[in-house]
Amino acid sequence: MTCIEGWITKSLGNTCKITTGKRDVNEGDPDGIYPFFTCSRINTFSNSYSFDTNAILIAGNGEVGILHRYDGKFEAYQRTYVLDSFSDDIDYIFQYISAYLKQSLLRSHVGSTIPFIKLGDLTDFPLEMPFLRSEQAKIAGILSTLDRAIEQTEDLIAKQQRIKSGLMNDLFTVGIDEHGNLRSFKTHKFEDTSLGFIPLEWQLKECAAICLQIVVGIVIRPVQYYKPDGVPVLRSANVQVNSIDPSNLVFMSQKDNKILRKSQIHKGDLVTVRTGYPGTTSVVPDEFESANCVDLVISRPDLTKVRSEFLSMWINSYQGLRQIQEGQGGLAQQHFNVREMKKLLVKVPSLDEQDRILKVLVKQISIIDGLKENLDKFYLLKTALMQDLLTGNKKVTELLNKNELLNV
Repeated sequence: MTCIEGWITKSLGNTCKITTGKRDVNEGDPDGIYPFFTCSRINTFSNSYSFDTNAILIAGNGEVGILHRYDGKFEAYQRTYVLDSFSDDIDYIFQYISAYLKQSLLRSHVGSTIPFIKLGDLTDFPLEMPFLRSEQAKIAGILSTLDRAIEQTEDLIAKQQRIKSGLMNDLFTVGIDEHGNLRSFKTHKFEDTSLGFIPLEWQLKECAAICLQIVVGIVIRPVQYYKPDGVPVLRSANVQVNSIDPSNLVFMSQKDNKILRKSQIHKGDLVTVRTGYPGTTSVVPDEFESANCVDLVISRPDLTKVRSEFLSMWINSYQGLRQIQEGQGGLAQQHFNVREMKKLLVKVPSLDEQDRILKVLVKQISIIDGLKENLDKFYLLKTALMQDLLTGNKKVTELLNKNELLNV
C-alpha cells in the first residue's frame, strides 16, 4: 500500500476488464486489413475482427509479457490478453505495466524464465498511481513523449543504416573517381572479375598480397595467463564491426605478453573473429598497442597498398562477408582460419581513392553514431523518469515546469 500523499494502490483487475482473444495463431491473413495480435513482437493481420476498443494487449506465452497499445478494430490470439474498459488513464497503466510487470512475474515464477502468464498474474498485479486521473495523464504524457522520441530515433538509425549499406555497395562496386563522383558504366571502363565488374583502375588481390603478415592469436587454453590487471587481451566478444568494445577485457602479465609475442597486436593491425560471427573485423586502435589477443586472426596491412580502415570496412561489407560465409558453407559456428583470410579477395583502388571512399563512409558512420548516442540518452532519461514519476518520488508538476523535457 502506497504511503505517498494523493496516491492509491489498486489491482489491475479493479481498473479494467481482462479477457483473451479467441483465434488460433494460424487464422491470420498476411493480406488482411485488421491487426492480429499474437504472442510476438510483430503483429500479423486478419480479415475479421473480434474487438473494437482502446486496449492494451499482453502476450500470455511465446514472447511472454510483450505489450501493444491499440485503439480500433483488431483480432487477438487465444493466449493474448486484451485489457480495456479502463477506469483510470490507459496510457499511465501502459507505462506502469511496461516498467514493472515482467519483474513481478519473475518474482512469482520459479526460475529465470516465464513460461506463460496466468489470468491471476494480471488481475492481482498491483498498481500505484495518483488518485487524480489528470495527474496520471500528465505522467503518461511525459513518458509517451520519450517513447515517441525513442521510436523516431530508432527509425532514423534504421534509415541511415540502409543508406550506409547502399553507399558501401556502390563504393565497393564503382568507387569514386578523381572528380569525387561515383563512376558510371556509361562513362567509365570496367573489368569483369570473379567478384563481378570492377573499375579498370582497380586491382583484385588476395589478402596475402596486400598484408605483410597474417597469423592467429593464442588458440591454446589461455585462462592460465589471465590476471586481474596488466596487458589487455582482446577476445571475440571485444571485436565489433569496425570498432573495439573495451568492456569485459581480460589481462595478462607483461612477462607472458613477451613470451606470447606472436599474438601481440599493434595499432593499425586488423583483428578478425574466427568463431561465432566469423569475419567480424576491426582495426586495432592506438590504446591497444602491444596488447595481446585470443583466437583472433591478426592481419598487418601493407600500408603502401591498402589503408587499414579500408580493408576492415571491405571485410565487413556484404561482398567481404559473403566470401567468408560461402567458405564456411553458410554455417556461423565454424572456424575462420589464417589460410582463408590469406585467400580472401579484396577490390583494391589506389590509396587516394581509398581515402575518398573512407571519407564518405566515415561521415555516414558518424551520423549513425550520433543518433545512437541520442538513443542511449533517451533510454537513460526514460529509465530515470519512470523511477521518479511512477513511484511518486517526484511530482509531475515539478518536471512539467522544466520545458526541456517537453522538447525532447
